[in-house]
Amino acid sequence: MIKHTIPPVYDANSRILVLGSFPSVKSREQQFFYGHKQNRFWKVLAGVLECEVPQTIEEKKAMLLANHIAVWDVIRSCEIEGSSDASIRDVVPNDLSEILKIADIQTIYTNGGKAYELYCKYIYPANGIKAHKLPSTSPANAGYSLDRLKEAWAEIKE
Repeated sequence: MIKHTIPPVYDANSRILVLGSFPSVKSREQQFFYGHKQNRFWKVLAGVLECEVPQTIEEKKAMLLANHIAVWDVIRSCEIEGSSDASIRDVVPNDLSEILKIADIQTIYTNGGKAYELYCKYIYPANGIKAHKLPSTSPANAGYSLDRLKEAWAEIKE
């Protein structure tokens, strides 16, 4: 069983919550979200928000918070082979109640189908808040170009 050890990024001003499934091997090594250099999350978000692509963890946190975006994952712990969402099993979901209590979250988005599927199965029954599925920024989602991802993700702009 692998535990999620990266704390969520949010504050009282967060209005949007973006949930991934579970951190990749690279993200777990770096102790921050979307750490694999091939993952397009930071490029997509910076493109949608019309700002520079953040490089450091501090810059990434600052960009998220300045734009009222919270980031976390659906899963608290699971069995997973490498970084493969397809291999995820024995899921224990994260408890979103603390974020929802402190931040005024207006909309929840999932980064990809697996995060959406797991959110619907484990978290929606507990909080009753519908999530909106966005295409995954993972390099495994090769069917989506960077421009196409930016188009799809544009709906997160407040």
